[in-house]
Amino acid sequence: MSTATQDAQLQLDALLDAGVQRRDVFSDVTSGSRTAIERPGMKRLLDYVEEGDTVVVWRIDRLGRSLIDVLNTVNLLREQGVKVRSLSDGIDPETTSGRLMLGMLATLAEYERELIVERVNAGIAAAKQSGTRFGRPPVDPVVIAEKLAIARDARAKGRTAEQAARLVGWSRATLYRHQHAARARDDLAAEKV
Repeated sequence: MSTATQDAQLQLDALLDAGVQRRDVFSDVTSGSRTAIERPGMKRLLDYVEEGDTVVVWRIDRLGRSLIDVLNTVNLLREQGVKVRSLSDGIDPETTSGRLMLGMLATLAEYERELIVERVNAGIAAAKQSGTRFGRPPVDPVVIAEKLAIARDARAKGRTAEQAARLVGWSRATLYRHQHAARARDDLAAEKV
């Protein structure tokens, strides 16, 4: 059974054996929910590398949490003129076979993106079919009218529009929007009479 510490040491040893200096090793210990460029170690690496440098990784999947994230990271580095070399899986974009592997990764990443979109759309369709409503919840006109009355009373007592809006839990823009809608309804009702 391997522990996280043993795995990290194995990776470090492989990098040092490949000629990477200990001071040039960047690492992150984090959950898989953050993209590579959101991680502190990757941010430090991106600030550190310069055009012409080579980023050496133990395995290419160390550059991101998903295939899409790995490919985005590799592309970001290459756009900065930084080379990438992977020790365990032999992916080196400077070689023909390395570019072939990256091309296959790009194809798989596109496939992964399409699967994610399909799953999300299927989930939304299933939720709608089972009655789930999307968007803002419906607003009770009685509650709106009560809040408008409270805001109107606060304004009559000298409070600013912002203070009156905050009193009822709205922003000033929301107060103005509801006041405008109420006036429009009143004008429409007056026209019908």
